[in-house]
Amino acid sequence: MTCSLKRIGRIHVKVREMNDQRPSVLVVDDEIINSKMIVHMLQQQDYRISVAVNGEEAWDLLQKTPDAFDAVLLDRMMPGIDGLEVLKRMKKHDELKGIPVIIQTAMTEEAEILKGIQAGAFYYLTKPYRKERLLTVVKAAIDDHNQYKILREEANNTAHALSLMVRADFSLKSLREVDNLAAILSKLCPEPDKAVLGLWELLINALEHGNLGITYEEKSELIHKNIWREEVNRRSRLEENQDKRVFVRYEKSEDEIVFTIEDMGPGFDWEPYLEIRPDRVFDSHGRGIAIAGNYSFDRLEYLGRGNKVRAVINGLRPGKGASLP
Repeated sequence: MTCSLKRIGRIHVKVREMNDQRPSVLVVDDEIINSKMIVHMLQQQDYRISVAVNGEEAWDLLQKTPDAFDAVLLDRMMPGIDGLEVLKRMKKHDELKGIPVIIQTAMTEEAEILKGIQAGAFYYLTKPYRKERLLTVVKAAIDDHNQYKILREEANNTAHALSLMVRADFSLKSLREVDNLAAILSKLCPEPDKAVLGLWELLINALEHGNLGITYEEKSELIHKNIWREEVNRRSRLEENQDKRVFVRYEKSEDEIVFTIEDMGPGFDWEPYLEIRPDRVFDSHGRGIAIAGNYSFDRLEYLGRGNKVRAVINGLRPGKGASLP
């Protein structure tokens, strides 16, 4: 199979063939040597790669082909429209806001990193690049985006009758059940595309860390080896975990929707994870709780020893509630 090339200004664009399912990455950097280095590393993983040499060209391309990319590698400092401005524009665009953005930067100051996080960048790479780190972060971003698309599609297939629920209780013990329940519950929310991501992250946290005891360090290694999902499934089948469940309650009133998620684990210190801290921003994971609290829900409250969390959506009003298209 071949992939044809178009040239838009100075952008080389690989046009997606209908049967080409390879992940597509847009690399945006005004320094050609950096772009060539990144492209060389990514080509070894069989990604489809497009390159833009500045923010203006990147934004033009993204607007013209909003469904063409699975991740954007975006240089922070560029003349004209810089990386942060491109990111802000993407987050305001209905078709682009869900694409994961990986900020490339030589800046390691906490204030600069926080600006990117606040604008919606949950993935970071520092210059000079390390191949292993680059490939791990790109793969994590693409995997997260693919999972998001699957959940969104499943949510769109949910029965309309679910919108009539005002209270319901669920229990789960597997990754597949996490995927299904996140999709279903998101359709009960005013903005399902936002809610599904936060719900999935909170349910995953309860399952993998709470019930199955996978540590932060272990997950880093599992993602690096590309066996995270297999290990979660393996531990779920162990005899010692057979009776462990994640319990979920959905409640809707006139003013708010509340999801309460409780696992059977020992709990954890949740406070460091409520925000994406600079000392973890370059990791391949560890941003799920912050995404849930800052993007998906209006309020996130951990209770007791940390094995129970309440996720709240405020301000329901006629026409905004749990309706389905």
